[in-house]
Amino acid sequence: MNVSMQRVFYFPITRMILGIGICLGLFVGVQQFISKPVLNSFLSTKPVVSTITNYISVGILLYGYYTLFKWYEKRKITELAVKNIGIELAGGFLFGFGVLALVVFILYANGNYHITAFSGFSFMLAPFSMLVVAALVEEIFFRLIIYRIFENWLGTFAALFIISFAFEIPHLFNSNSTILSFILGLIFGFTHGIMYTYTKRIWLPFAFHLGWNFAQPFFGSNLSGLEDVGTIFRSAFNGPQILTGTAYGIEDSVISIILLSIIAIVFLHLSIKEGKIVKRIKS
Repeated sequence: MNVSMQRVFYFPITRMILGIGICLGLFVGVQQFISKPVLNSFLSTKPVVSTITNYISVGILLYGYYTLFKWYEKRKITELAVKNIGIELAGGFLFGFGVLALVVFILYANGNYHITAFSGFSFMLAPFSMLVVAALVEEIFFRLIIYRIFENWLGTFAALFIISFAFEIPHLFNSNSTILSFILGLIFGFTHGIMYTYTKRIWLPFAFHLGWNFAQPFFGSNLSGLEDVGTIFRSAFNGPQILTGTAYGIEDSVISIILLSIIAIVFLHLSIKEGKIVKRIKS
């Protein structure tokens, strides 16, 4: 490969496009042409098939990313290192879930929320596994590929600006989007980016993302505008939408936005304090 071709092949934008394309192709290909057909051939229960398929997809996506970028960038894949993985996964999940649980508690104390029925634990099979896949796909594509490469290329602050908007763009097409959900999406993208900068691993932002998403159907809320993801508790939200959230879900409550902003500021402060901010590479 000549020098010009090498420059194109290893250019940051090229790495992003190839990274997303190959990982997505492997993910979809294995899921649609191997996992589902094989499982459907000897299992008749659709929720079980979907659950197993989703968790196989998780493994395929992680393996695909690891293998591709170990070869492509010729380096050790530290962002998938298992150091502190248990703490970051469990702590991140409880952290993300706990933030929205606090929002619900505030609404309950103010008379804006009450549970109307218990839906059961069927959500913990296929629907929950779908949340795992969705959170992992978004974190690998947006954090490990787009944000990581931009951060190493343009520096942390430019990468945070870019990822905030890049993360929100596909969510603009979700049902029931609002101005508040747009603001929430920008802050969410920023928060997860700076979480990655602080830990330099995927596990904390992924687990926080999963806990945050799980909390919404758990407490009977829509999830990012989607109304058919299922619930564990059916509930009623009463009061001004700026507090309870719109049809987009409780995540676009001004309370959720304020709490998430505080988390972003804390991780930004810690990253600056501990010297984890990446500076732009001088050309």
